[in-house]
This record gives sequence, C-alpha cells and structure tokens, in this order.
Amino acid sequence: MAIQLQPGIQLTVIPTEKYKTIRTFLRFSAPHSKQTAAKRTLLTSLLETNSLHYPDQTDLSAKLADLYGASFGLNVGKKGNLHQINVALSLVNGKYIGNDEVFTEGMNFLKEILFYPNIKENTFDQETFRLEKDNLIAYIKSLYEDKQTMASLRLQELYFSEDANQKVPSFGTYQHLEQVTAQELVETYQAMLHHDQIDIFVVGDITEAQVKAAFATWEFPQTKRQRPEIFYQQPASATIKEEVIHEPVTQAKLNLGYQTSVYYGDSRRFALMIFNGLFGGFPHSKLFLNVREKESLAYYASSSVDTFRGLVTVQTGIDGKNRARVLALVEEQLASLCAGEFTEAEIDQTKAMLRNQFLLSLDNPQALIETAYLNQWLPETKLSEEEFLSSLMAVTKEEIQAVAQDITLQAIFVLDGEE
Repeated sequence: MAIQLQPGIQLTVIPTEKYKTIRTFLRFSAPHSKQTAAKRTLLTSLLETNSLHYPDQTDLSAKLADLYGASFGLNVGKKGNLHQINVALSLVNGKYIGNDEVFTEGMNFLKEILFYPNIKENTFDQETFRLEKDNLIAYIKSLYEDKQTMASLRLQELYFSEDANQKVPSFGTYQHLEQVTAQELVETYQAMLHHDQIDIFVVGDITEAQVKAAFATWEFPQTKRQRPEIFYQQPASATIKEEVIHEPVTQAKLNLGYQTSVYYGDSRRFALMIFNGLFGGFPHSKLFLNVREKESLAYYASSSVDTFRGLVTVQTGIDGKNRARVLALVEEQLASLCAGEFTEAEIDQTKAMLRNQFLLSLDNPQALIETAYLNQWLPETKLSEEEFLSSLMAVTKEEIQAVAQDITLQAIFVLDGEE
C-alpha cells in the first residue's frame, strides 16, 4: 500500500525475499509536451553524469563502487499523456555482506543526485552541459539512421499528426535540443522537483519502517503537484493517412497504425492481448506464419498494442516491390481474425504464452514496480494475480473477434528505396 509522504508524492514498499538486492525507483510524471521532452531528457543525462559534490564521472563511479558495485541510472519514458523521468538504484542487500548501512548510504547518494545537481550561480556546469547536449543530439540523430526505428517514429508522427505533443517521442527532437541553454535547464530541473507527480518504489527484503526512516530527511518542495490524465484519445479519421519516403535502403519498411477503442482497464483488454498474440505478437501469429513464413513476403512482421493511446501497430521489413501485396496480405490477416478464422487450439496456445509472460514478470522487480505504478494511477483497474489470470483464461473466441472488428486502419508509412 502506498504511503503519502506529502500531496503528490507516494512511497510504496514491496517487501519480498526473492532478491538479494534492493531496487529503489523514482518516477517523476508530468504532461508530455514537445516543448519539454528534449529538455527533460537532457536533464537526465546531466543528473546521471555528476553532481555538486561528485563533480566528475570518476567521483560518481567511485561512489557506486563504494556501494559494493551499485547500479544507477536515469532515463525517460512516455505513457499516454504522461512524460516520465525515471531514476533507479539497485543495491546489494546489506544483510548478505554484514553491512546494515548500505541501504541508508544508497538513499543518501540518491538524495545527493536529486537535490544537489552540478548547478552553480543558477546554471548547470557549462562543460558538462555542452558535452551532454552534444552527445544527446548525436544520439537522437543516430536513432533516425536505424531504419527500423526511424520507420516506427515516422509512423507515430503520421498517426498523431493532428497533435503537436503526441507526435514527439519521449526523448524529444534534436531541433528542440539545439536551442536549450544551461540556464533554461535549471528551470526544467526546478519544475520537475516542484510540480511533477512523484512515485517512489522500494523492492526487496526490507521493512517499511527501514524505508521510511531512510526517506525521513528528504525535503521535497511543498507545492501543489499536477496529476495529468494518463490516457490519450483522438477521434478516428475518415481517411487513411499515407506517407512514403524514399531513401537508399536495402530493406523497405511498411508500418501500419490502427485505432482501437480498447484501453487499459477496459475488460476487453484481455481479448485485445490475445488478439495481438494471434495477429502478430507471437511466432504462431498470422502475420508471422502467413506473411513471413508461407508467402516469404517479409523479413519480419509483427504487431504491438499501446493501451494508453488506443493504438495497434504493425511493423514489417519487406522487399519494396512487394509493398502492395504485403499491405493486402496484412489486411487479409486482420479480416480473417474478424471472421473468426482461428481455432480453439490457437487461442489456448496464445493464452498459455501470455500466462507464462505474466508469471515470469512476477520474478522481475521492475515489472512489479510498473504494476504498482499503474495501480496507483488507476486504482480501479487493480487486479490480484488470480484475477488477472482468470480474466485472461476466460476470454472467448467471440470476444477476440469483437476487438478485431473494432480496429480501424488510420495510417500507412512506407520507407522504400530510391525511385
């Protein structure tokens, strides 16, 4: 159960004897915006590189070595309307090394990172800022050189073309980044600390009392924190958006974006999970077996679901000359699912694979944290492990057909060779 440290800041302890480490995870959640995504991403790079009292990476690495080789990192993410800054620290449990102070020292280290960044005279250290900004710009540009990633990002730009914020990925754009100054980034840091919703999780063999004691000296600003709507929705378009880009590629990409009305928390989401498994989520799916294996029309063909934005995507790598045939064949696979052309054995196989995925996730501390995070944001969707599995197993063929029939094609992106 979450402990409210103050309005907008929750602490959740997940006690378990499964692990010999203790994982502490903080998530700062704010509205996702094209204006702030790049700044918040750069901020994670700066916080991860050094701090006021660990002024270079060598000092910071030495401290992690002192913490018995602790692992530490920051990154960004996006879920529906939310932009997330994630801070993670994994420490060995002190009881296994005869040092009861490791956890407290680790929390003091995190406190140092969050409350004492390398800011002097109201600006981040200029040399660190310049280096990290250049590195991040180079990294974002490199993502677009990976054609599979580039196709995925361009499909999302096309699908969300009417929404300036949703078009932008979690890490922002290098064009926005080029304009950012070290002074502006201090404002971004202060905004994160003052206005973000903050969820803190500690997973491991530790008591709630120990965790509360470690956080007792953390002094977050006493402010009114924002709690954005997590789900993003957009009206269905009567026309299918299409874009073709020609570049010198050895393998063309055909990516499709479909809209679904099924969101996380909807009872139909279990049927949608099985639909996705049958459509393109597993090696026994229709896209894999019929598009890739039987017709040999794709190097890869898969589908995925985003239940926070009502989006189903299909990704394929193809020979450009087969583009029309592949598009028709993908649509045939969806039509086949709409018509109920799949067996009970295929449904059972998909349920078994999803069940295994779920059970494996129970052994992963980060998966436990993600579930706890959603339970806090959407408490009405909370399910016990038994309830989750029974809901999955109860899905019928008719329910899978119904979610397939609910899906409508909205966007087609093609990356093809030069004309």
